[in-house]
Amino acid sequence: MPELPEVETVRRGLEPVLVGARLTAVRQNRPDLRFPFPERFIDRLDGAVVERIDRRAKYLLAALSTGETWVTHLGMTGRFTLAGVAPGGFAHQVPTAGKHEHMSLDAVSGPLVTRVGYTDARRFGFMGLIPAGALETHAWFAGLGPEPLGNGFSGTHLAGAFAGRKPSIKVSLLDQRHVAGLGNIYVCEALFRARISPRLPAGQVSQPRLEALAAVVRDVLTEAIAAGGSTLKDFANAEGGQGYFQHRFDVYGREGQPCLADGCTGTVTRIVQGGRSTFFCPVCQKG
Repeated sequence: MPELPEVETVRRGLEPVLVGARLTAVRQNRPDLRFPFPERFIDRLDGAVVERIDRRAKYLLAALSTGETWVTHLGMTGRFTLAGVAPGGFAHQVPTAGKHEHMSLDAVSGPLVTRVGYTDARRFGFMGLIPAGALETHAWFAGLGPEPLGNGFSGTHLAGAFAGRKPSIKVSLLDQRHVAGLGNIYVCEALFRARISPRLPAGQVSQPRLEALAAVVRDVLTEAIAAGGSTLKDFANAEGGQGYFQHRFDVYGREGQPCLADGCTGTVTRIVQGGRSTFFCPVCQKG
């Protein structure tokens, strides 16, 4: 599943094309994705101007001139594609259609018309149209924790959220109620850099270590965004390209390989926590 850096990469790829553009020629090729498309989806999008594109956790949020927000979750294989002449220096061309393209539209900005498509082979993604004032209380967003790159995320916040908790620090960091948008790959990487065992109960991690962990989480995500996100098999950014952070992974996907920490003789190990693979070095991450 695309994680926060991948979604942010897509947001940045769409921003120069969609912001300020009027949406026209909206096409819907099936009634549903993971969930049904919103009622009168085409009519409500057609003619709207995109005022800005934000991200909340792993959701893309396009604020529209109609007062609604077009919300997209990419699921596992969802991707936007851009065709035609796209502003922002886009370098890659991608197929403009196909059997897995489920909706598309034209983004009109002055004389420039850019075709934007949404494809999703597995159809685990979904879209919604939500009144702007109702976003925070909507079921998709109510109860989400702070953004890991926002001002509300800190060691102090984590200490309060994890106080007395017996579940592991790894599982707790993936709980979207504690921090929004963190996914399996980057939690593994952050815990490795912070030298914290993924098995350690969250409530036993001291506040100073949580402060260091919060800083490391920011660093890992910032690096991944700068590199364009990880190159997971089914992920491609809005330009049709792929990111390169996968080549920098210290532990994720490296089971049985030597630890990359200076002077460490450990071997990367894989365990399963909360149904997800955890990669870590049992030598570097003892506690």
